[in-house]
Amino acid sequence: MCGITGFMDFSLQCGPDAMQANARLMSDALMHRGPDDGGVWSDQGAGVGLGHRRLSILDLSPAGHQPMESRSGRFTIVFNGEIYNHQALRKDLAAFEPWRGHSDTETLLAGFEAWGIEATLKRSIGMFALAVWDKAERTLSLARDRMGEKPLYYGWSRGVFLFASELKALRAYPGFDAEINRDAVALLMRHSCIPTPHSIYRGIYKLWPGTILTLRSTGRGIAPWDAADPPFKLFQGEGVSLRPYWSLLEAAEQGHARPFEGTESETVRELERVLTEAVLAQQISDVPLGAFLSGGVDSTTIVALMQAHSSRPVKTFTIGFHEDDCNEAEYARKIASLLGTDHTELYVSPGDSLAVIPRLPELYDEPFSDPSHIPTFLVSRLAREHVTVSLSGDGGDELFGGYVRHSWLQRIWKRIGWCPLPLRRALSDKIRFLPPDRLQTALSYLPSIDRVHAPVYKAYRLAELIRADSPASMYEICISHWQQDDPVVVGGRSAFRAPACRIPNRLDSFSMPEKLMLMDSVTYLPDDILVKIDRAAMGVSLETRVPFLDHRVVEFAWRLPLGLKIRGGQSKWILRQVLNRHVPKELVERPKHGFGIPLGAWLRGPLREWAEQLLDESRLAREGFLDPRPVRQKWLEHVSGRRDWEFHLWDVLMFQSWLERENRP
Repeated sequence: MCGITGFMDFSLQCGPDAMQANARLMSDALMHRGPDDGGVWSDQGAGVGLGHRRLSILDLSPAGHQPMESRSGRFTIVFNGEIYNHQALRKDLAAFEPWRGHSDTETLLAGFEAWGIEATLKRSIGMFALAVWDKAERTLSLARDRMGEKPLYYGWSRGVFLFASELKALRAYPGFDAEINRDAVALLMRHSCIPTPHSIYRGIYKLWPGTILTLRSTGRGIAPWDAADPPFKLFQGEGVSLRPYWSLLEAAEQGHARPFEGTESETVRELERVLTEAVLAQQISDVPLGAFLSGGVDSTTIVALMQAHSSRPVKTFTIGFHEDDCNEAEYARKIASLLGTDHTELYVSPGDSLAVIPRLPELYDEPFSDPSHIPTFLVSRLAREHVTVSLSGDGGDELFGGYVRHSWLQRIWKRIGWCPLPLRRALSDKIRFLPPDRLQTALSYLPSIDRVHAPVYKAYRLAELIRADSPASMYEICISHWQQDDPVVVGGRSAFRAPACRIPNRLDSFSMPEKLMLMDSVTYLPDDILVKIDRAAMGVSLETRVPFLDHRVVEFAWRLPLGLKIRGGQSKWILRQVLNRHVPKELVERPKHGFGIPLGAWLRGPLREWAEQLLDESRLAREGFLDPRPVRQKWLEHVSGRRDWEFHLWDVLMFQSWLERENRP
């Protein structure tokens, strides 16, 4: 795992020393992603500079140094990631023997020479972000893996094209124009992250997963696209193209068109075979390797398959909390004992968690407000004390219907869809504006509702959902914090959406749960889950790998009927059948817990003074990004205990904390 960066300066006014210096400034900003080695390369005649920081995983020798040139000298690459099938690719590239080393980077370059860039990526199984300069064609190509495991930002600043694994490398380029994108802030307030293709800066974007962006040096330069009209759609133009080499939507369509034919038991065995193949491939490493183990279905499945094919105990890691509502460590410990792993757990105090908060703006580099980024960082830091690579169970929920909303929203829509929208919205308003104590009293009269533990929060959430005019808008409400009718960003379009949220009409044959799973896979997964784990892990120089996101597993999952994923109200049914072959089901059959922290209580307690400073009314008005009125209203309601606005407030606090760092001299 590494960090990559570079630029293409069409003015050609920088001398070779300045180009090398600029590339080094940018790559040094990514030292945490690659503490083992670094290098820069430039071609003054083309205005291209490349920088790399290396975390050595495969081929620890100097033969793995980057930037790396192909044997003929035509291609120069900076590469972040792993190609798990690169040894198999080498067998098809026998003409390039003898090899200089055994890195997958060298394998990629040979593939580019033999088959071209796009054809090589289609043959490759892995996670990656890369940039490659083709001296013969005078093109710079950027590419990102199929599911978006590895990050890649790009865009224009003062006429120079820039790219990097993280924004901090772009900011290091002399004269970088860091204008904050208010529409992106509005998206952050809704989704706790900034969805692809946007970034916090105008004119800077995230590359779509599974795509290749190519710029051609024409000698006349390329006019940067208008930052107000970002490149959402694939397009072709003079000197620039953005095209897919793999599409999740197409993979899902094709899976529907040719479902797996076999009995249930045969399907379970085939899923285990495909998943085992992915797990074994992702264990290639020249450094110590382990896995996160939360005790849930997904991480337990990955660890069980690892241990089933290992002659030594797999190193596993979990963190525990002393608060029972947030603690799953005891389950992870029992599973580790049963499987015979070399297990390490660490119980953290509130002070340990709170100490991470000042680091978050630097770790995540742009505002990011999923509260589970705190425990994710803590478990990554724990694992890095013992290993350099850790496998993760992320992705199982999106592929196998693991979120409550995948089945719950369909049931709600069936019950409310018949009711005229004006009536539903009138009822919603009645509920939404009831004080919690009066709502608690009303709920207590309903059958099967506990008077003490009545789900007031769920009632407020349901009141928001019944306002939806379609299942798609109900999904958007479900995944949003600040809603469209509750704007908070000054000058930002609160109704602004990322295009990936719009599922094409051609998928109308998909059931509602399948559409929700697909939407989660193209938005929430790459923009939240994978961002969270990449930045947390790379912040401590730990490489993470996600076997569920091997594209062969993804494609097979979309060949399975919904009834094998959600059955009898149980999520991930078929995945549980695989797991039951290794672990007694009573160890993992419990309600979905999540990986959280007692955020609401902390905001009323140890974080209150810190939050009050960031949410000061005069400060918000002076900075001019957020409307103080709704922010202060929610803050006062939260600290008084009248309402629980922890997630809304955390969105604001993470932006304010990031902005404070941004404004530092």
